[in-house]
Amino acid sequence: MRKYEVIIKDTHRGLWYEDGVLIKVVEAGRYVVRLKRWLFFPPRPRVEVLLVDMRERDLTIKGQEILTSDKVALRVSIIVQFRVVDPKLAIHAVEKYEDRLYSDVQLAARRSLASMTLENILTNRNQLSEDILRDVKGTAASYGVTIHRADVKDLIFPGDLQEIMNKVLAAERMSQVQLVEARTKSDVQKIESQSKAEAQKLEAEARVAAQRLAAQSDSEVQRMETDAEIRRLQERERTARAYAQHPALLRMLELETLRELGRNGNARIYIGFDKHVGSNGPERGEAS
Repeated sequence: MRKYEVIIKDTHRGLWYEDGVLIKVVEAGRYVVRLKRWLFFPPRPRVEVLLVDMRERDLTIKGQEILTSDKVALRVSIIVQFRVVDPKLAIHAVEKYEDRLYSDVQLAARRSLASMTLENILTNRNQLSEDILRDVKGTAASYGVTIHRADVKDLIFPGDLQEIMNKVLAAERMSQVQLVEARTKSDVQKIESQSKAEAQKLEAEARVAAQRLAAQSDSEVQRMETDAEIRRLQERERTARAYAQHPALLRMLELETLRELGRNGNARIYIGFDKHVGSNGPERGEAS
């Protein structure tokens, strides 16, 4: 009995044909195909296994010359990332799915770029990728392929246009530099102005605080002096009441005062008399 083995890796799937008829899609593994034909039995069918790569791959559409809507000729290269998700459709729905995908992406890129101006392309290159995905994704799914990305790899302009664009880009860079310098200078002036205003504000606040403290200090001193004067008056009032209630205390104060005056040789004491001392004497007498 003759036989041979078929080994399918995890990265592939196999289409199992018997006498040219697709019987099944086989997963990764080891398969044995028997070829011996028995004499008295119907012959075994002829088996073929076609491998289909299921990995994600890149497809590059190179150097497509396309006219934009404003009649500028561009050469565009596009890279597409795709993978087969249905091996049966990929083999049976179209002749060669990679060639079909190439054509579909190429036409989608032409349609998208033909509707865009040069300025649109330069300012929004992502639009081309979005247009291609939207245009081709459904079509590719019909033959078992899914597209993950479609990006512009290269964008080449005509020679004279390239020179003009270089000058424009140089002018734009110079303008951006000048704009940054102007903004920096303006920011510095703004910061200096804010710092000066803040310093003046702080100085004014400090001056007001100092004046407030000075006013509070004067008010406090005046209050303390007033309180002291009130206490002195209250003390005098209590002393006067004590003398009024106890005349002897007042007499003792007088005697003490006279004693102190007597110690001073230069002191002179004048005493008034209510009655005449003699017929010829004066009404008032003087002692020293």
